[in-house]
Amino acid sequence: MTIESLVREFGYLAVFIGTFLEGETILVVGGFAAYEGYLELPWVIVTAFFGSLFGDQLYFFIGRYNGRALLKRFPGWQPRVNRFRTMMDRHDTWFILVFRFLYGLRTVAPFAIGLSNVSLKKFILLNVLSAAIWAATLGVLGYFFGRVMEAVLDDIKKYELLIMAGIFLIASIIFIVKRIRRRRGLKAREAAGLSGADRK
Repeated sequence: MTIESLVREFGYLAVFIGTFLEGETILVVGGFAAYEGYLELPWVIVTAFFGSLFGDQLYFFIGRYNGRALLKRFPGWQPRVNRFRTMMDRHDTWFILVFRFLYGLRTVAPFAIGLSNVSLKKFILLNVLSAAIWAATLGVLGYFFGRVMEAVLDDIKKYELLIMAGIFLIASIIFIVKRIRRRRGLKAREAAGLSGADRK
């Protein structure tokens, strides 16, 4: 089942679950589905807001109360967590506000924030603000995309499946490319560490 069929069949539930887990693609598709009349844009935005808010709050609590144990179990996470901790030390407020706009950071970033010294109250306040801006921006983007496509195409209904599939394909390609680059970076760091150990 494709992401567009999930949105059309399960509506707001699909938007909530998708934004709880990761969210960018399904929210844009949800905004486009609202333009097509399958959903209502205000409810798409509200649903995405709560999905994103609860998801990131959960990852924060996991980092806060079980983060160190998980890092011992999955040491491959440590380099990324360290990188985020460095950014947090310099610009914690701005990092909390913008991390959900950076593709692929939705789960790791709040986990790393939970490991930091940021207070629960501060994270909740900034998380609420960031989730609201994120949900409104991407939801409206998907809706606006539908308007632009209608200006280009005479009958957008004929092409809606292709458009939704195109959105999903582009997001999938970006996700795959980022994962490949991440794995190459980890291998390069591991190789550098091994060569350094050999020289010793």
